[in-house]
Amino acid sequence: MNKFWASLALAGAGCLATETAQAEPVKIAIIESLSGGQAAVGKMFLTAINYGLIKLNDEKVWPDGIKVLEYDNQGGPSEAADKVKAAINDGAHIIVQGASSAIGGQITDDVRKHNVRNPGKEIMYFNVGAEAMEFTGSRCHFYHFRWNGNAEIRLRAMLTAMKDANALGTKVYVIGQNYSWGHDVERLVKEYAKFGGYTVVGDVIHDVNKIQDFAPYVAKIKETAPDTVITGNWSSDLLLLMKAAGDSGLKVRFATYWMDQPGNVANAGATAIGHFNVSSFYPEANGDATAKFADDFKAKMGQYPVFIQGHTVHGIWGLGEALKKLKPADGKVNVKQLAFAMETVRFNTSMGEVAMRKEDHQVLLPLVVATVSKDAKYKVDGTDMGFKPLRLISGKEAASPVQASCKMERPTS
Repeated sequence: MNKFWASLALAGAGCLATETAQAEPVKIAIIESLSGGQAAVGKMFLTAINYGLIKLNDEKVWPDGIKVLEYDNQGGPSEAADKVKAAINDGAHIIVQGASSAIGGQITDDVRKHNVRNPGKEIMYFNVGAEAMEFTGSRCHFYHFRWNGNAEIRLRAMLTAMKDANALGTKVYVIGQNYSWGHDVERLVKEYAKFGGYTVVGDVIHDVNKIQDFAPYVAKIKETAPDTVITGNWSSDLLLLMKAAGDSGLKVRFATYWMDQPGNVANAGATAIGHFNVSSFYPEANGDATAKFADDFKAKMGQYPVFIQGHTVHGIWGLGEALKKLKPADGKVNVKQLAFAMETVRFNTSMGEVAMRKEDHQVLLPLVVATVSKDAKYKVDGTDMGFKPLRLISGKEAASPVQASCKMERPTS
């Protein structure tokens, strides 16, 4: 446990010692990918959570402090399941996770099952990254809260900005990875064709992070002559796809969800220029407000917020807003009452208003669509390129309808 986490734990313990014997801190279990191929992403979540908790502790949002428990899920669902059990045994009230919808699916089911079997001892899943639609659809439940976007909300924002800028075109090709997230993106791109004013001229699903040469896929794309290629690909699947497109001389715009993951622009090089990405935060997104947030983040954490870090911070602040509404009962943390408080959270950030939607526990958050450009003020990956905002979309404008498949069973208050 690093010094920051240790200080939080000691602060919580210190508060506990000065209160009644019944008092307890809020225990947050971070179950993230801290080793293996996705460790870099897991650690970015940790950095953002660190920053968010600084404010919560400065404001003393909970009288007995916040204690952080840290677990490595090793990048796998089965390992995550073991860590959920460990966190429950250690008295965790809230489980926070973001890297991977596959892992998120395991955690949300484990949390739901635990709560059914242990009334009065509920725990909460605080989702800051798993974006598969089913989490706020067929698998929604009262103790899951998603503080990031999802495939539909982010696609809607991207299409809105690109169409208004006459940058979308009328022919779209969609390529994605063969799991729930990739299938969500493919289905939604087709469903939103009328909204975007385009025809889907081709689509393909491929294995996840196993394709070494995307040239055959690019050849198929070239045959259909699209204006824009929309992809939910991430990591090597995005980089190799873009490189293969560049090597082939394919003149097409890419519209992506994850190009702002650190390293992507550097690895893609000039191939990335002119392509689009939708994200929850860029320092240039909202003038002085987002610049001030970015500068403070860098001053405290040593880097500008990137990738998933903006909405993760806002999610932790949302937890603080919910905690402020509670009064400890005999010093105990009542997770059910915390969930009732959390589904009414609404507050302002440097990006605009963030609000939790009560019907499905999907946050409505501002999103920004940007292009990779040398004109961007904030450069990334040590290059002369960065993300130049095209448009900031409010949470209300980006919001998609509540999915009919979400049949949330609500406890009595």
